[in-house]
Order: sequence, then C-alpha cells, then structure tokens
Amino acid sequence: MSIPGISGVPAASGTPAAPTASDFAAYVATLPRVLAGAAALFRDAEGRVLLVEPNYRPGWALPGGTIESDDGESPRQAARRETLEEIGLDRPLGRLLAVDWVPGPDRPPLVAYVYDGGVLGEDDFAAIRLQEAELLSWRLVPRARLTEHLLGSLGHRVLAALDALADGSTTAELENGRPVD
Repeated sequence: MSIPGISGVPAASGTPAAPTASDFAAYVATLPRVLAGAAALFRDAEGRVLLVEPNYRPGWALPGGTIESDDGESPRQAARRETLEEIGLDRPLGRLLAVDWVPGPDRPPLVAYVYDGGVLGEDDFAAIRLQEAELLSWRLVPRARLTEHLLGSLGHRVLAALDALADGSTTAELENGRPVD
C-alpha cells in the first residue's frame, strides 16, 4: 500500500515496511474535511413543496440534515432518518435529484444531496409531528415563492431539483446552487 507523505521503515531485506494503522490514521488526519447533508423533497398534489422552519437559524429548509458519515451512514439513509426525526414520516425515498457543492467562508465546504420524497396525501400531512427541539413549523410553498423562504444556494438547489424531477433528466450537478457548466 502506498500512502502519500508516509514512507515505510526499511526492513532487513532493504524493502520498505508496510505502513501501520497509526501511519494511515496520521495520513487521514491531514486530509481536507467536507461537511455533508441530505434532504428529502416532498410535494403535495398541487406541486407545492414541504418546508420546515428551523429554530436555530433564519430561513426555511427541506426536511433533512447532517449525514452521520463517521457512523457509516449514507446520504440516502441520512435523508430518511432526518425526515423521520424532523417530521415523523418514515418513507422510502425516490431518486437522487441534485448534488450541490457549497463553499463556506467560516466552515468547510458542504456537499448537499436532495432526494425525491414523493407526493404526500392528506393523511401524510395530518401525520406530521415536528421535532420540537429543532423546528418551529412547516408549510407548503409554491415554486414561485420558494426563494422567498429558502435562503442563499438552498433556494436554487431546490428549484434545480424540481427541474430534474419535472423533466426526468439526470441528477442536477450544482455548485453553490447553480448548474455546473
């Protein structure tokens, strides 16, 4: 195994010794860090998008949150877990609609995944139970008003996800909410 920046100690035969687990851990500690989040895009029969209002920052969001990657959680698993935690709905998710690379001035970059949560019916909306420790409320918002509620790149990310859903295209690749050229 070759690990950049780490050389093995020569063995008696003159060949480098295999790197140890602590060598690899030291190397991994030098790698850049990236934050990762995942969310679900739920709609009603009229095409309005389900948004949640966090109590810890301004603006609204899709149900979702941080990917617990240190625990082996995948983006899809995180979106489903966060949906259950935040709004009390445990639903299988559809296809990946968008992936967004979002640099930040005071944090590592964020990779945000948006999955199709599907169309919810009246029974689903009646079953919503907000996670009171993090959320104040929820609402359905028409496409034309999404960027009024979703700040920064999030609004553009959701619009791109809706476009990918509507035209059946591939996953939208975004940087800061904008399509990559």
